[in-house]
This record gives sequence, structure tokens and C-alpha cells, in this order.
Amino acid sequence: MKIAIIGAGALGSVIGFHLAPVVAITLVDPWAEHVSAINAYGLRCACNGEEQTRSIPATTDPAHLEPVDVALITVKAAQTTWAAEVAARLLKPGGVAYTLQNGLGNAEILSARLGPYRVGQAVTTLGATLLGPGWVKLAGRGPTTFGAAPSLSIAYALANTLRSGGLPAGVSTNLDSLVWGKLIVNVGINALTAILRVPNGALASIPAAAELVRRAVEEAVAVAHAAGIALALTDPVAETLAVAQMTAANRSSMLQDILRGAPTEIDTINGAIVREGRRLGVPTPFNAMLCDLVKALEATAPLRVTE
Repeated sequence: MKIAIIGAGALGSVIGFHLAPVVAITLVDPWAEHVSAINAYGLRCACNGEEQTRSIPATTDPAHLEPVDVALITVKAAQTTWAAEVAARLLKPGGVAYTLQNGLGNAEILSARLGPYRVGQAVTTLGATLLGPGWVKLAGRGPTTFGAAPSLSIAYALANTLRSGGLPAGVSTNLDSLVWGKLIVNVGINALTAILRVPNGALASIPAAAELVRRAVEEAVAVAHAAGIALALTDPVAETLAVAQMTAANRSSMLQDILRGAPTEIDTINGAIVREGRRLGVPTPFNAMLCDLVKALEATAPLRVTE
């Protein structure tokens, strides 16, 4: 099996690092400095207080690459259209692209370009932080679950490959519950950490912040129920706060985006709840306000007071 990881940010780099010893893999990413560092010095990964470096081919230009069996899509939502074009160029006729991205809507963008029978969904709870060009940190070894569609055999092959590389993985025939479960946790954590400028743990340890988590999550749960989703979360608010506590020192991906002045994934996370709520007739005023605040943070980045 040949795999291309399209998006060598934090998540893509961590997965690529672990898969490199067990499968033919190439990293594809538009960040030239990161790609150059990987090609020159190898990809460095910090894990459990130790660091290792592995040689992994990386490129900003996939035009010269040989066709692959699988493309793992790990870009931010704003790059999904670009990733779809890269996957269309790289995949073999029977190849499949699996999205491991946050939120809702990415699979639909990929399907519009590749066709619905060449796109799969996966849910990962791996924690990863990009420390610099060619340097990544594994922040949490959570499981990755591949949906059985569109190819059960490919899904099992990918899960086995991840496990061979030391990452927990499995396959599910009903991924909607996991997709929405992760979405709800992200709804409760990402935007609020970005707005408050705090690591995840502050949301669980400060009562005023935990109350904001409750409001965001309860709206998202109401939308999920209206959509007919059978959530695996038995107490979504408590479980979201538990995730925040378990990852207390982590900076959410949305906070990292805001701090470096990059576009966030607010539209595919809290924005997805607002859109689905509108479609289903479920009010989501708190999540709508969170979307507005994050977008205002993005727009005012050049004017930000730092002292």
C-alpha cells in the first residue's frame, strides 16, 4: 500500500512519523520551510519526553509523485479544496481519500471533486502540536477510527497499518456517532479557548468558563438529537470538561490559529452547529455568537494590543 498524507501539519506529521517504518508514505504540504526541513534533516517527533528523527519524503509539488492507493487528508478546512485537487491527481483509479479533519463539511467538498465512492471519513483523537519546521510533538495517543465506507477492506488495512506503527486504530460501520461526538467536544473547547486565550484545562477548572462550555455543548446536543444522531456520549457536558481536563496543558488548534494570525476552522465546528440548527429549526444563539467573536478575532489580528 502506498499512502500520501495531504497536509503535513501537526496531525499529518505525527501520523506520517509513525507510519514511515511500516508503509510507503509521502508527505504533501504547501509550507516550503517545513518540507525543506523534513527533507534535509528528517522529521523530528517528541513523544513521552523523548525525541526521534525519521527520514520521510516530503514535497510541496505532488506532480512528480507516483500514484497512491490512499490519501489521508489532514489539512485545515480552508485547504480542503486544494487537498481535493491534490488527491485527484495522486490517487489510483480505485484509490480512496480518507478525511481525518475536524468538523462537518470536508467530506462533501472531497466528494464533489473525487466522487462519493472514493471518499471515506475517519475520526481521530490523536493530540499533536507543531513545534517548528520539521518538528512535531505527539500530545496524546487517542484512537483513530475509520469508517467502513466506501471500502471495508481499505478501512481495515489502514487501521492495521496505524496499529503496526504504534497508533491505536479501528473500524466502524456507523461513524456518525463518533463524528458528532468529536464535533460536540470541539464545539465546547476550541472557540472558547481561542477567545479566552487559555489552555484547555482552564475551561474545566474555572466555573465561569465551564458554564460557557455547558451552553455551547447543550446547543450542539440539541441539534444532534434533532438530526437523529445517536450520540455515544452519555453526559456530553461532563465528558467535554473531562477532555479539557485530560488535555489541560494543550493549546487547542483554534487557539494556535488565533495566536499566529491564521484562519480558524470555526465554520466547520461551531458554524456547522449553527447551519444544522437553522436547517432543523433548532435555535443556536450561543454558538452563533462564538462564531461572530472568533471571526472578529481573525479580522482584527493586525490591530491587536499586546501590552
